[in-house]
Amino acid sequence: MLRDAGAKSVTVVATHGVLSGPAVDRLKNCGASEIVLTDTVPIPEEKRWDGLTVLSIAPLLASAIRAVFEDGSVAELFDTYPEHHGQGFLFA
Repeated sequence: MLRDAGAKSVTVVATHGVLSGPAVDRLKNCGASEIVLTDTVPIPEEKRWDGLTVLSIAPLLASAIRAVFEDGSVAELFDTYPEHHGQGFLFA
């Protein structure tokens, strides 16, 4: 539908990739260029494919724990996270 409307590529992004039932087949065949999920729910190897990107939330969790124990602000992480941690993790 989006490609029919002129989109050159479509990226699907979701926080929790609960890939139950026919979800993998549906996502593989939905026409998206890429599917991006986080690792908040384990995704077994048999449910992974070339068009799937799984981003780790570990760096964000580590920063949040550090902020709590150092009396910092967890809320500020969402404003500054990419600047402090680069790309390839949660906020790629």
